[in-house]
Amino acid sequence: MRKLLKNTEELLEKTKRLSLRDIKGGGIVKSTVGRKVSVGIREDMAIEWGDTDLLFADGYDDAIIGVCLGHDAGRVVYDVGKMIEVCMQDTGMEYEQTWEWLEYNTFGAYVGAGTPLYVSRSPSES
Repeated sequence: MRKLLKNTEELLEKTKRLSLRDIKGGGIVKSTVGRKVSVGIREDMAIEWGDTDLLFADGYDDAIIGVCLGHDAGRVVYDVGKMIEVCMQDTGMEYEQTWEWLEYNTFGAYVGAGTPLYVSRSPSES
């Protein structure tokens, strides 16, 4: 029972979303999946876009493409293929498991008006 509870807590930690305003200090933050993530890209984006309310998918800074413009301006955009690679590396899951996990826990999550966008560059990723 305790192991199940611990696994559930770890899974919940992996699905957290961070905004820049939630990060105290700077430098390097240990992500929930054990990767070291530079806060610098988040700070740089907030300065460039003048928006400290950008929402980020925790642990996937390497997959950031940019920030969208137009109607949905101010939403961080991620490369789905790169997110799959990062998740597979961090969790040890196979492609299909990774896709299902990301689809359910990340791509389908709505965290408000600034919810990140996820772009598939390949037909096999959709």
